Amino acid sequence: MSLLSVHDLTLTIHGTPILSSVSFDIAPGETFGLVGESGSGKSMTALAVMGLLPHGAATTGTAEFLGQDLLQLPERALTRLRGNEIGMIFQEPMTALNPMKRIGDQVAETLLIHRAAARHDARDMAREKLARVGLPEDRFPLSLYPHELSGGQRQRVAIAMAIALRPKLLIADEPTTALDVTTQAQILDLLNHLTREEEMALLLITHDLAVVAGRTTHTAVMQHGRIVEQGETEPLFRARRHDYTRRLFAASDHRPARNPQTRPEPLLTVENATRDYLLPRPSPFAPHPVLRAVDGVSLTIRKGESLGLVGESGCGKSTLTRAILGLDPLQSGAIRLDGAEVTAGHTMPRSLRARMQVVFQDPYGSFNPRHRVGRLVAEPFHLTGTPRDAEDRVAGALEEVGLQASDRLKYIHEFSGGQRQRIAIARALIIRPDLIVLDEAVSALDVRVRAQILDLLATLQQSHGLSYLFISHDLSVVRAITDRVMVMQSGKIVEEGATEMVFASPRHPYTEKLIAATPRIPAEWKEAAHAD
Repeated sequence: MSLLSVHDLTLTIHGTPILSSVSFDIAPGETFGLVGESGSGKSMTALAVMGLLPHGAATTGTAEFLGQDLLQLPERALTRLRGNEIGMIFQEPMTALNPMKRIGDQVAETLLIHRAAARHDARDMAREKLARVGLPEDRFPLSLYPHELSGGQRQRVAIAMAIALRPKLLIADEPTTALDVTTQAQILDLLNHLTREEEMALLLITHDLAVVAGRTTHTAVMQHGRIVEQGETEPLFRARRHDYTRRLFAASDHRPARNPQTRPEPLLTVENATRDYLLPRPSPFAPHPVLRAVDGVSLTIRKGESLGLVGESGCGKSTLTRAILGLDPLQSGAIRLDGAEVTAGHTMPRSLRARMQVVFQDPYGSFNPRHRVGRLVAEPFHLTGTPRDAEDRVAGALEEVGLQASDRLKYIHEFSGGQRQRIAIARALIIRPDLIVLDEAVSALDVRVRAQILDLLATLQQSHGLSYLFISHDLSVVRAITDRVMVMQSGKIVEEGATEMVFASPRHPYTEKLIAATPRIPAEWKEAAHAD
């Protein structure tokens, strides 16, 4: 017997086909994986089930849940089901949560809307649900706002809201994409634990095959709005009968062909860097507590070298990066780029600042959406002066990253996530820097797009003699693109060495913990593929 049975679901939006003949079944208590790249239709399938489709959407087929066709229910009936019988966890908790409301009130709101508890009881139930997902009140008061929590903690609040009424089906749409490996493992373990304890079915939507490996009973693979392959997870992963599934597997393990031309002379040196932050006073007349975000860090990046910096959120990676880029001052220590001292603020010469560029995690958020791509890519010229051939250099930079010169006339919203990241790389390249800092530059990309970007970075490093500081929580990416790696914990470097040596024989317990938490597909599953 199925809890949710989707049959021949077809979706169009303003006449554009989105989904075509999608069919799958989820049994009570089952964990079902739905995998595929961005744009494959995974999220739209979930939104169709939830009745949250945009204006202009038209559906055919059926989606039967507890004997009711969700596609035919009026909005009032769907409102009663959402949260009560079907819960949903969205990819980005900061946008899913209300920034103006306290976390206790947000969890209680679900109970109040469905009249599952009186106001005074709803707060007690919210306290219990938050504790259930690992946010006990003694450490995480109900009065906290979402911005006062980390990404993993915000995701736990979103989970508490979704399970508040013990729904029979929980839909988790990319619930761990932007989280570090240990937090990701904790969230996935929490979801599995909750579904067992609460006897819920789980629809786990992700682009990462390693996330569903060993965590789901059945998996469906989507491409271009269709399910191209589905079945029990282990046999499906072992056989990989469809070419698209095989390509996803190959991309998940992809390592770019690299021939690093590392030179012995140092490009960037950091010596005993220390950075403190003042925390709020615990009482009006108490002194400010001090948080040491970076604690005596020293590192060297040689010319032509790729250095990886890994660690959990809050370990100090971003603070150290801001200091290296001259955006934040240090309490003590020194940073030098090719012998010249890096200072924060306007005291740092533009010519020195131009020798370092950065590629951010979210390219869409780092671009002004009102400007055309040509102007966005040319932004770094304010450091060096705009050359006479600026337009030709912009066109050349776009072509170098695999785009077309005519793309300079478009706006950033006209591109996919992978294309936006290519534009961000073009912007970093335009003034020919010596060092590019890549801050989680591929963490939000699909596995195949990620493989393409890693290939591009390896090619550009070879052709321009670039040095990279690659900051990531994805250890598989760091292993694929770096020569050396440094592991950061609580503001300190706890282990460093050649990348393969650190991954093969980690010496520090924290490094072992990070490697153990990284999702992976069992090696024996990979070796069992059929050759079609």
